[in-house]
Amino acid sequence: MDVTRSLTRQSLVVAIVAAVVDTAQLGLCGAFGAAPALAWTLAAAVIAADLALAAAPATRAVVTVAIVQAALQVAIAVFANHHDLPARVPDVGFLVAGYRAGAWLSGFTSVGTVALLAAAAAVTNLLAGGILARDWRLFPLAAAGGVVPWLVGRYTTARGAYIAELEQRERLRQRDQLAALDRALVDERAAIARDLHDVITHHVSAIGMHAGAARIALSHTDDAAAVRSLSAVETSSRAAMVDLRRQLDLLHGRDDGQRRPGLVDIGELLERVRAAGSTVRLRITGEPPVLPQSLDVMLYRVVQEMLTNALRHGRDPAELEIHYHPTRVELRERNPVPPPPNTGARPDQGSPGPGEHPRRGLDGMRRRVELFGGTVDSGLDATGEHWEIRVSVPIGAA
Repeated sequence: MDVTRSLTRQSLVVAIVAAVVDTAQLGLCGAFGAAPALAWTLAAAVIAADLALAAAPATRAVVTVAIVQAALQVAIAVFANHHDLPARVPDVGFLVAGYRAGAWLSGFTSVGTVALLAAAAAVTNLLAGGILARDWRLFPLAAAGGVVPWLVGRYTTARGAYIAELEQRERLRQRDQLAALDRALVDERAAIARDLHDVITHHVSAIGMHAGAARIALSHTDDAAAVRSLSAVETSSRAAMVDLRRQLDLLHGRDDGQRRPGLVDIGELLERVRAAGSTVRLRITGEPPVLPQSLDVMLYRVVQEMLTNALRHGRDPAELEIHYHPTRVELRERNPVPPPPNTGARPDQGSPGPGEHPRRGLDGMRRRVELFGGTVDSGLDATGEHWEIRVSVPIGAA
C-alpha cells in the first residue's frame, strides 16, 4: 500500500510539473500576446492532457493520452507557424506520453503509438522550419523526439523486469538455503537420535546382562561374582549417563570440547563388552590411517552397534575384524546364532535369528554408513549357523 501511494503521488507531481512547464512555454513564445483566446484554449487543452498523465496505467488510457498529446503538439506547431512565433522544444507532456507508451504498452499497440508520436514530432519540426524542412533525408533525426522517450520507456521496463527476476532468483536461492539448512538440522537430529539409540542400547544391554548375573550369583550366595556384576552395572550406568549428557549437549548446541570416541577407543569398548560376559575376538589388519573425525565417530558407533547386537541376539564367541586399506575401511562382525527356542514351532521355521525381523539398530547403522557412501551387508552365512555384518566405507567420502 505504501508503494502504491508513493507511485500515485509521483505520477501526480509529474503531471502537474508537465502542465506548468508546457503552459509557461506557451507564454514565453508569445502565444498569449498573438492570439489570447486561441492561446488560452490551447493552454487549457495542454493542461488537461498533462494532468491526464496521472491516470492509472491502463492500455486504453495510455493510447488516448498519447494521441491527444501528438495532436496538441501538431496544433501548437500550426498555431506558432501561423503567427510567426519562435520555434518551441517538444512539450514535456508529449515526452512523458512517449515514455509511458514504451513502458506500459506492448505489441502492435506500442508500435502503432510510437509511429504516431514519431510522425507528430516530424510534422512539428517541419512546421517550425527545422531540419526536416531543409532536407527530407534527416527525417529519422526529426522523428527522434517521439522515438527516444519510447525507447527509454522500453529500456526502463526491461531493466525493471530483469531486476525483478534477479530478486526472485535471490529469494528462491535464500529459500533453498533455508530449506537445505532445515534438512541439515533434521538430518543432524536424526544422527544424534541414532547415536543416543546406539549408546543407550549398548549400555542398557550390558546393565541387563549384569543384573541378571548378579541375581543368579546372589541366588547361589556367590558374593564375589555378585560384586563383580554389580560393579559392572555401576560402570555401565555411569558410562551411559556420560554419553547421554554429551549427546544432549550436542543436540542443544553446547559442546564441552571433549573428544568424541573413535576407533582408537575400540579397546575400551571391548573391555566393557567382555565385562558384560561376552567373548569378543579382535583382529586388525593394515596400517590405521588418519580418519576425519566424523568418519571416525561413525565407525565407532557402527562397531558399538555390532557388538550390542551380538550381546543381545547372538552367542559367544563374537569375532570382530577391522581392515584398513589405503582408500577404505572395512568392518566385519561374526557370531553364532542361538538355537531356536522350544516353542512348538514347525521344524522348517527355524530360529528367529538377529536379522529375521526389522530392528531400529540395524536400520540406523545402514543409514549412518550410507551417509558416508558406504555399504552394509548382513545375514546368515552359508552354514546358517553364524550371523555376519560387513561394512565398507570409503575414506575419501568423509
